[in-house]
Amino acid sequence: MNKFAWLLMAATAFAAEPDWRTVEDRALELLVKYVRMQTVNPPANTRAAAEMFRAELEAVGLKPTLYTSGPDGQTNLVVRMAGRDRSKKPLLLLNHFDVVPVDRKAWSMDPFAALIKDGVIWGRGTLDMKGIGVQQLTALIELKKAGITPARDIVMLVTADEETNGVRGIRWMLENHPAEIDCEYVLDEGGMGTRDVLAVNKLVFGVAVGEKQLMWLRLKARGTAGHGSQPIANNANLILLEAVRKALAAPEGAKPNPVIEEMKRNIGEFAANKFTSAIQRNTMSLTTLTSGVGSPVKVNVIPSLAEATLDCRLLPGVNAEEFISEMKARINDPRVAVEIIAQPVDAGASRSDTPLFAAIRKAILAAHPDAVVTPMFVPFGTDSVNLRKRGVVAYGLTPMILDAATAATMHSDEERIPIAEFKTGLHIFYDVLRSEF
Repeated sequence: MNKFAWLLMAATAFAAEPDWRTVEDRALELLVKYVRMQTVNPPANTRAAAEMFRAELEAVGLKPTLYTSGPDGQTNLVVRMAGRDRSKKPLLLLNHFDVVPVDRKAWSMDPFAALIKDGVIWGRGTLDMKGIGVQQLTALIELKKAGITPARDIVMLVTADEETNGVRGIRWMLENHPAEIDCEYVLDEGGMGTRDVLAVNKLVFGVAVGEKQLMWLRLKARGTAGHGSQPIANNANLILLEAVRKALAAPEGAKPNPVIEEMKRNIGEFAANKFTSAIQRNTMSLTTLTSGVGSPVKVNVIPSLAEATLDCRLLPGVNAEEFISEMKARINDPRVAVEIIAQPVDAGASRSDTPLFAAIRKAILAAHPDAVVTPMFVPFGTDSVNLRKRGVVAYGLTPMILDAATAATMHSDEERIPIAEFKTGLHIFYDVLRSEF
């Protein structure tokens, strides 16, 4: 190592620590402001949020660029901090501005008020993923303020559209500005720290190295229309219900997955719950049933068409065509059609034997010495799939300890995160970004 490089590393190692109390308070203020911005997708008007991020970054001398990707205010942000070794591809910090809609009647408070109560901040987007977005933003800003030059370039991309498959977000950026986000590593959402979701009474931090393949199917059953007073066997509703029953009766028969096997070696026995069940096998959920004639629907009319949708999540390595073929064989009814609404992408899993994963492990253990840190799968989809399929090493890092009830509020009612965990996550991201990787 030459003298100049050594001096840079030494300067990084001995840089003054941030005034963490001030940093934490400021980050929480920013998160409150951010959650109050109703960046609901659709339409994902994220212009105001992007302008807020831009102002924070410009205040410390960074130069973000905003990209308008749609006609309704869809706005993406990219900013780059130069690193010491510019021959290496960057680390990409990836998060998204948009949030899913809310059912206001199911919330006990205004879902966009960012209420702080009982040590918790409540509101749509706190968990998915405005909290993580502010953690990433704050860590990058504090790195800049401390005068630390990271090991390689760090690029942050905040997208307008993750919740509708990235059409105006990551996919738009890859199609229109790929050079701006070309990278070797990605830190995205996914994973978590928990004492009850992955194992019972054991602190486990799962770092997501992959996700299940997302495949949405529509089942269409055709029958004979008629008067409800005269039952018929060729009733499209009955045909559909039987087809759904047979479709959901898929054999579990998934082959052992290397990531799941490694999780078991690291964790021991899994906790028994819907999350650990989902990451170990292929799953299907019946999500919609559509039928009837007229508006409002006539009760005394038998329709000729009935439809259902299935949200299927397949483990990496599972052949989607074979999965559908086996489903059609189980249904075995020419009156039922199976259509693919969303094509699955098998991006595989990212390897965990990397300097970045080691840096993540070290940062987590510095904050939580009793934790078990392990690679893991997540059952839901993230923007990272678009990058993993291009050969990028992508990790999902949620640097907060969440109990099962809190983790379940993602895309649900009463979404929230603990404030203490939000603040600790700031430290973890900061430690990762100033590491050697």
